[in-house]
Amino acid sequence: MSSNVIQRGLTNLGVVTARPIAFVAVSAYAIAWLIFDRGAFDMHGGAALGAWFMTLLIQRAAHRDTQAIQAKLDELLRAHGDARTEMANLDGNEPEEIERLREREQARA
Repeated sequence: MSSNVIQRGLTNLGVVTARPIAFVAVSAYAIAWLIFDRGAFDMHGGAALGAWFMTLLIQRAAHRDTQAIQAKLDELLRAHGDARTEMANLDGNEPEEIERLREREQARA
């Protein structure tokens, strides 16, 4: 039960980091850092903030691409009359559940 909660929490965290609010949070952190401890903000601090922003940009681009692919696949599944409905609703599952399903499908083939 607790591993399921952790899995869902990590999935939700990944989705939240792809939202604009994550950029706002890191920006607020950077501003607070500059206001309260300007002396500690050196080259390493700037590099750390740069790495955080780049990570958020990469996460956002990956999330956008995944959502676009998912929308295209959903449309293909709707257009194809022989598609199974359980495959069309996979996007609500956790990644580990999807991997297990794919392994079962590959074993059947």
